[in-house]
Amino acid sequence: MKLDNVLARKITRDGLISVVLYIAPIFLMFASFQVFDYRPWEGSNEFPFKAPAFVEAVFKNLSSWGLPVIVLVLGVIEFAAGLYENKWTKNERILDIVCFVVPKLIIRPFVAYFGLKFLPLVLPHAKDAFGWVPFWWAFLIIAVADDLTQYWYHRLHHQVPWLWRFHRTHHSATYMGMAMASRQNVIYTLFFSQTYLTIALTYLGLGYAALFVKVIKSFITTGAHSSIPWDKPFYEIKWLKPIGWVLERLISTPATHHAHHADTTDDGIGYYKGNFGNMFFLWDIIFGTGIITRKYPSSYGIKHYQEEEWYAQFMWPILKSKKEGSELSHNGPVVGDAVADVPEPIPLKPETLTTAAVGTAAVA
Repeated sequence: MKLDNVLARKITRDGLISVVLYIAPIFLMFASFQVFDYRPWEGSNEFPFKAPAFVEAVFKNLSSWGLPVIVLVLGVIEFAAGLYENKWTKNERILDIVCFVVPKLIIRPFVAYFGLKFLPLVLPHAKDAFGWVPFWWAFLIIAVADDLTQYWYHRLHHQVPWLWRFHRTHHSATYMGMAMASRQNVIYTLFFSQTYLTIALTYLGLGYAALFVKVIKSFITTGAHSSIPWDKPFYEIKWLKPIGWVLERLISTPATHHAHHADTTDDGIGYYKGNFGNMFFLWDIIFGTGIITRKYPSSYGIKHYQEEEWYAQFMWPILKSKKEGSELSHNGPVVGDAVADVPEPIPLKPETLTTAAVGTAAVA
């Protein structure tokens, strides 16, 4: 299955815009240096504030116990409220747990250890080379570079049919919540950019800013997957609505990200053809791949989901499903979620259905 010409042209155009977005924070930083006659590389650059000890602890242990504790607390609340109903079967439960544990206990520690051994060999003189970059500029540059890269990684796994099966596992869950937030195929996880970027930036002297981005991003993406609609007050309480308007266009919220996990677009709420943003929903606004409804889908998952074995969903194509006709079976079809027609842009409306400059939406 090949990309149609219209979609290919849009990806190319958006890719060129992305190059400008990657460069913009760096250009602005040096422009500010010029305006204020500031040369941080000539002196020391200390961290701008001292965080409380417990905050420092969470930051430094996010990948070990920090994030798991947060996920566990939210998960307990979700289960207590009965938000999973009867959807967490044995197969789904094993898959979610394996996808949560393996990256944290095996993949990330392995990559971090060997990455920090490998970098001094290939870049022996680059250690702490960018340690002079002011913290908040480093934060902005890294946040844009990290999240925009992941936006494209995510988007292409929806829009390029042969890549879809590596991301399909994340969308097969028929529920939203802490249990499925880390649910990914192992190949998708291995090539996910954030771990490698954080290691490289740490070696180059930008570790604290990279860690700060990781913490903020983890809170946002974890909250966006939660079945707790924490963003709802921003749409219903009058004095919070202006904040909500900005919030839902800047970062991923339950309403916008749940729409991406819906199993249909027929209800005008689900939008698995877009809403690709991880931390920032802003990319979907810029590239016209987003929709904002301020509502939550009634059902999630994939319409043609066959509840494939947990090991096939986690290890495909190394291990394959025994379900006949499944995308994950031996010689399984490349199904994807191709969209035949390219929708026309929908005007921005302040009321019930608000679109984020919806242009060509791609496969989600």
